[in-house]
Amino acid sequence: MGFRFRKSFKVAPGVRVNLGKKSASVSFGVKGARHTISSTGRRTSSIGIPGTGLYYTKSKYAKKPGSKPKLTNNQEYVDPFQEVEEFNELIEYILSFHKECDYNYDWEAIAKEQPPFNAEEKGPNEAAALDKLNNYEPNVLGKFFKIFNNRHREELEEEVKKAREEDKKLYKAWENRRKISQSILKNDPKAYMILLEDIQFFKELSGFINSLKIQALEDDVMIIEYDINIDEVIPSYYKTLTKSGKLSIRKYNKTDYYAIVKGYVSSITFRIARNIFGLLPINTVIINTQTEVLNTQVGRIDNITILSVKIDKNTLKEMNFDLIDPFDALNNFEHNVKFLKTKGFQTVEKLYESIS
Repeated sequence: MGFRFRKSFKVAPGVRVNLGKKSASVSFGVKGARHTISSTGRRTSSIGIPGTGLYYTKSKYAKKPGSKPKLTNNQEYVDPFQEVEEFNELIEYILSFHKECDYNYDWEAIAKEQPPFNAEEKGPNEAAALDKLNNYEPNVLGKFFKIFNNRHREELEEEVKKAREEDKKLYKAWENRRKISQSILKNDPKAYMILLEDIQFFKELSGFINSLKIQALEDDVMIIEYDINIDEVIPSYYKTLTKSGKLSIRKYNKTDYYAIVKGYVSSITFRIARNIFGLLPINTVIINTQTEVLNTQVGRIDNITILSVKIDKNTLKEMNFDLIDPFDALNNFEHNVKFLKTKGFQTVEKLYESIS
């Protein structure tokens, strides 16, 4: 079995030098955007939208080993098959938000959850640590040198203290879950809002959603209003392979571009609805989707509502999310939307106007 040599050290903020047996490289950047340049000629960029788990990785070579290089204008090799595959995966991802749900809470089961241990007795962590302490037998060194024996016992006693604290946290967490579940099952709007804040609702969609407002009403209705990020997410170009296997990059025509925007906006809307129903025992959610557009008449950025929909839980449960077209599926619910093939979403009125 061969040994591998690799060493990495920091030379400046955000910059690291990596030394291997056959090559060296320099990596730099920040979280969500890292770039690596290797002595072999390979350059790798990994760019992600924080909090989404979505990363776009691209590798280029100054020369492709074992074959005649295909060069671009900047004289770097680009793997056309990988470029097209990664591009198609990105488009598929942003059109498939509705197929997933980030939460599935059973509050009745949580409310019936038994305590982790009897509060009047020792917890499982403390019991295990005490058992380890009580069954401790000094090794040869400990038998001859008392100082080693005492030191090890002190370490075991310290483990018991830490274990006791862990059990306190374990029991406290159970008490909090029980308290929250009881409030949730009573349909307490304040409890809803506390929970949404505690779990950082929408963290899975950060980067796609810029701002968020939530309001829980007394009549089992929740209103969600958010700004969706379109321009920084939807690419203005597309990538394909030519018949000879070369990479082709072309700008979308307006119809194809707005078709992707249409699917993206409606797909995220259903993801939000699924998330809220999977998290809270409510029956109706009103979702207002907003975005920023340039008002060319006065030269300012306006925030407009492009989709407002009232979704009920029972109808949503009957939908097959793997087969639906999310924009067409809006017709199952009361909604306001105006979409033009060559201009995209237009301003519409909100179904409910109570969020301040």
